[in-house]
Amino acid sequence: MGVVTQEYATPAAVPPTRLFKAMALDFHNLFPKIVEVIQSIEITEGNGGPGTIKRLTTIEGDKTKYVLHRVDEIDEASFVYNFSIIEGTGLAETLEKVSFESQLVEGSNGGSIRKVLVTYFTKGDATINEEELKAGQAKVEGLVNIVEGYLLANPDY
Repeated sequence: MGVVTQEYATPAAVPPTRLFKAMALDFHNLFPKIVEVIQSIEITEGNGGPGTIKRLTTIEGDKTKYVLHRVDEIDEASFVYNFSIIEGTGLAETLEKVSFESQLVEGSNGGSIRKVLVTYFTKGDATINEEELKAGQAKVEGLVNIVEGYLLANPDY
């Protein structure tokens, strides 16, 4: 098994408390409403805390895929939400799992910065190229931007 890591930070114009609620505490309810490709997110095991398993189903084109999302750590006081994608048809065949360690910190002008460390665990001698890393980063940053837009348009959320 190989291990590849990637770090990046994504700014958002909303405070950490609001972004954390949307992206960690309530993502299973909010994302299917605001992210076009996400059909559903169901809790299949647990109560939302560490060890909880969520099944995230997407529809891309005419294909339905799913991944299992395991909550690894959640710390509301520090705005830490760590999770792993552990299996599913939406996980590349070359990957055992993908782990995300994320923390929101205060940014400028009342906004926040989402710091992320992504760790890809590959099967056998499989590798991940730079294009795949950039595509993964673009997806995650795109989700932050979608949530940011929703929160700016819905100040009471």
